[in-house]
Amino acid sequence: MTSLSIRTVHDVAGFAAVADYFSDVWNSPRSAPPLLPETLNSLAHAGGAVHAAHEGTRLVGASVAVFGPPASRETYSLLTAAERGLGFQVKQAQREWALEHGARSMRWTFDPLVGRNARFNLVKLGAVGTEYLVDFYGPMADGVNDGDESDRLAMTWELAAPSPSYEEPDGDAGDRHAAATTHTAPDGAPLACRALDDRRIWCRVPDDAVALRAADPELALRWRRAVREVFTKAFADGFLATAMSRDGWYTLTRREAAA
Repeated sequence: MTSLSIRTVHDVAGFAAVADYFSDVWNSPRSAPPLLPETLNSLAHAGGAVHAAHEGTRLVGASVAVFGPPASRETYSLLTAAERGLGFQVKQAQREWALEHGARSMRWTFDPLVGRNARFNLVKLGAVGTEYLVDFYGPMADGVNDGDESDRLAMTWELAAPSPSYEEPDGDAGDRHAAATTHTAPDGAPLACRALDDRRIWCRVPDDAVALRAADPELALRWRRAVREVFTKAFADGFLATAMSRDGWYTLTRREAAA
């Protein structure tokens, strides 16, 4: 079995390879990647980091991060992608780089409808969803997001925090089943419910938002707007996104209870 190696990129050929990899992941022309090779080069030269993961000579993952305002001791992850099962190692390399350079937290955004990414971010990494951003990028023309509205969930990852126990079973499923339904999903089943003590909200996303968007864009957009309604109200009321179950339910927890 070929071992995985992850390194920071500093050469023109490496930046071009990462740009091509991102183009393939986001199904965009290699002439118009999500980040141009020149942009990657400039970001690295300015003190950011472009990480590339290789199995032998094959590029299997990459990430890009920059620093935020100096006083915040924070980094911002612009883009990360990896083949299935390798994302955790890529993010850990990014984390180690950030800690070595004095950062204490990392932020990024992702599509909140993609449940597998939510579970990775919230449960495996232990990050927290701190802000809901409506149509953050405006219209996007890549092959993954085209035709949808680009809502994003902003994550904050405390880099020095202990790693969570990813294999623990979902702990609040019983409470969720006992909670009162507040919203109905486009498929007619419950979309959101609220705990009787008003400290938690649960919100469901479709099983595979990317496949749904390709097969039925109108239905995918109905899901987008339904989830948006729940999240924007919850964040305005002081909730944070703290977990994602294996069956596609977010847990939103009141900020004071999540601290």
